[in-house]
Amino acid sequence: METIASFGEFALIARLAQGITASAQRTDIAVGIGDDCAVLDLGSELLLLATTDSQVEGVHFTLSTATTEQIGRKALAVNLSDIAAMGGTPRYALVSLILPASTSLATLDGVYAGLRQEAECYATALVGGNIASAGTQLVIDITLLGAIERGHVLTRSGARPGDILCVTGTLGASAGGLQTLLQPDLPYAAQALEYVRMCHCTPQPRVQEGRVLSWFGPTVVTALLDISDGLSGDLAHLCESSNVGVRLESATIPLSPELCSIAKCIAHDPLDWALHGGEDYELLFSVAPDYVSSVIDAVQAATGTPVTQIGTICAAHDGLMLFGLDGGVAPLRVKSWDHLR
Repeated sequence: METIASFGEFALIARLAQGITASAQRTDIAVGIGDDCAVLDLGSELLLLATTDSQVEGVHFTLSTATTEQIGRKALAVNLSDIAAMGGTPRYALVSLILPASTSLATLDGVYAGLRQEAECYATALVGGNIASAGTQLVIDITLLGAIERGHVLTRSGARPGDILCVTGTLGASAGGLQTLLQPDLPYAAQALEYVRMCHCTPQPRVQEGRVLSWFGPTVVTALLDISDGLSGDLAHLCESSNVGVRLESATIPLSPELCSIAKCIAHDPLDWALHGGEDYELLFSVAPDYVSSVIDAVQAATGTPVTQIGTICAAHDGLMLFGLDGGVAPLRVKSWDHLR
């Protein structure tokens, strides 16, 4: 019997979506399954954004490697990042908890303290949810609603050959932080250790950066998503949705000094974490070539977040190509997080 593990996450999503394509033809569904959020048209000047995500103990976090406040903050942050990936503003969150019977009240209080902290940072209201008791793993499932102006939705499906590929911030630090938790006894530099663990345990969703990008609209910022599964995997999703290829430049992928310090201590290539590590929650986007400087300057001026050009969109038949540090060219190896494998 074929199982979900043998099927894989994204093939399973495609299979499940086949049965509900009829509803996707409704005129009030502007964007359905397949992007970071659903976009729903209720007839006003603002469109409704809807997303949901889960954090599962032993899969996404452990109570021994993160504080309960950090767990709560990250559970909301990953949903906030989906709203950012459409260019929207977060509004309302509903929180469902699956609690083992042994869950302490102190654990629950800490998780909710983190949820409230993150919600306050992004003007998001916690408006309801559900509680059930089952199993041995704590599960936090959040549905987040947001809004965006009509005509300013940014999806992952509009990239065109000749567009320039850009990314906010730096990549790989979350994966580096995870490795320090798995290998805690190495002599890491204290500042670098603090930085990469912060990136892993309390990622910063790029909501304001997404808002700036949305100001330009989809004819300028032609495709956008957040990097949750890893640069290689999420770039592959962008290219598949837009029916394009890409020329990715290894030399320009932004790596922080802190990540490089950690990688040196572990004897690991930091570029591998940047390409395949995941959970960076930076924004990956394509820009019409005549507007690259304007877009980068606007994001950096409004938020202080650096933006780096890392490649060029090309025709689909050119494939996904990685230009190496040594000048060599090879197909990009897509290796990123799959929840079912």
